[in-house]
Amino acid sequence: MVFTPAQGQVWSSTMKRFSVVAVLFAAVTASAVAQKPAEQKPAAQKPAAEKGAAKKETGEAALRAAAKISEDSARKIALKTVPGSTVKAIEIEEEKGVAIWSVDLTVAGKKGIEEVNIDSKTGKVVAKEHEDAKAEKAEAKAEKAEAKKAEAKKPNTPVRKP
Repeated sequence: MVFTPAQGQVWSSTMKRFSVVAVLFAAVTASAVAQKPAEQKPAAQKPAAEKGAAKKETGEAALRAAAKISEDSARKIALKTVPGSTVKAIEIEEEKGVAIWSVDLTVAGKKGIEEVNIDSKTGKVVAKEHEDAKAEKAEAKAEKAEAKKAEAKKPNTPVRKP
């Protein structure tokens, strides 16, 4: 079969249109695939110890998000409250329903630590006390027991196997 020049132009024009349509189709398909949400796989069950740690981290993240006073500001407030001290540890926690920054400070030449509690919303010092090593250990033990008691109160959820 022999094509005339007019037929060749028609064929060329048709191929160009087809190419344009194919490219547009590919672009639309790629866009639709990119916008499709990924399938969510069920989360693997974590051991109980990890669940408690994850909850603490989540709780701490929520407290940090709700705090109007930053960790750095709380650190500065504590250092002003106890002149000549250095920060040993700082954490955000909830005590008696109030979110506080708990700052442990050491003072050169003085045994034990100074604990300064700062309201995370107002920046006011809500408590300041000196703890010797014995009191600090007792507090850590009480906090651990409280966390264990709170974990025991939670209802057990059955572990589903995939």
